[in-house]
Amino acid sequence: MARKNLPLLPLILSLILHIACPAESAASTGFIRASCRATEYPAVCFQSLSAYATVIQNSPHQLAQTALSVSLARAQSMKGFVKKLTKFKGLKAREYEAIRDCLDEMGDTVDQVSRSIQELKYLVKGKGKDFLWHMSNVETWVSAALTDENSCLDGFAGRAMDGKIKASVKAWVTHVAQVTSNALALINQFAAKY
Repeated sequence: MARKNLPLLPLILSLILHIACPAESAASTGFIRASCRATEYPAVCFQSLSAYATVIQNSPHQLAQTALSVSLARAQSMKGFVKKLTKFKGLKAREYEAIRDCLDEMGDTVDQVSRSIQELKYLVKGKGKDFLWHMSNVETWVSAALTDENSCLDGFAGRAMDGKIKASVKAWVTHVAQVTSNALALINQFAAKY
């Protein structure tokens, strides 16, 4: 008799998982929303991280790791965008230099956030002084990345640089800097709990 019900076992397990997952996802998105309230840009934070709720679950470490990964992806996209700008025809010399400087800054940002992601992985293993040392590295590098992102606009200062290129770069910088700022806040939140 028990063998007759055995083929139904996968169906029953599948049904249980299907019913249980929405509750888990709702709890995870609630955790993300609550965590994002501590950031400077909570709406951007939730919008950029809620798609990863099943990965993040209720883990502050995974939330910080995912926030950094999202920041890296956005920084890489911006770097690609700025690189394409260098190939535009008809750029003024000052625009070209500002774009090249911005490309360098975004390259530094990508490097620093990449290093931070790797360093954050060590935090799971680290205790005491090791934890503090790795966390200090992450906080320093993400802060430097945020500075580099904002420095990207320095070359576009002044009315002489006003135009579509400046507006496009400013929009990108604003978004990437908001995502990185949120990642830093979530990293600090994670560090405070441990």
